[in-house]
Amino acid sequence: MKTVLILCTGNSCRSQMAEVLVNHDLAGQVRALSAGTRPQPKVADGAIAALKDAGLNTAGLHPKDVDAVMHEAIDLVVTVCDNAKETCPVFPRPVKAIHLPFHDPHGEPLESFLKVRDDIRARLLPAVREALAQAE
Repeated sequence: MKTVLILCTGNSCRSQMAEVLVNHDLAGQVRALSAGTRPQPKVADGAIAALKDAGLNTAGLHPKDVDAVMHEAIDLVVTVCDNAKETCPVFPRPVKAIHLPFHDPHGEPLESFLKVRDDIRARLLPAVREALAQAE
């Protein structure tokens, strides 16, 4: 099974939603992890609400520093914000990376989080499938 790291700055919203969506929609094919270059103290309430709205499991979600996942055998890194792309760390071995920025809905109403969730599902999942297929 391939492992995808979804990297954001705060690891509190977009990367968390992407991790849950990949692990749900691509279960058995891809394992997703998420991390941040400067993790926030907690996952955004709007991100949790948007995931629960789609019937997805949010148990155990918490922001993680990218250093906490450096030991993992990562097959693909997906940066979901411009800042994370600029500060993406160097991994112990070469890793394919793609950049797919998404709107940051922090401080906005739930509808914004729902739109970002749906955008991640529509754009990130096919991009992950395609990138992993090319890497084989």
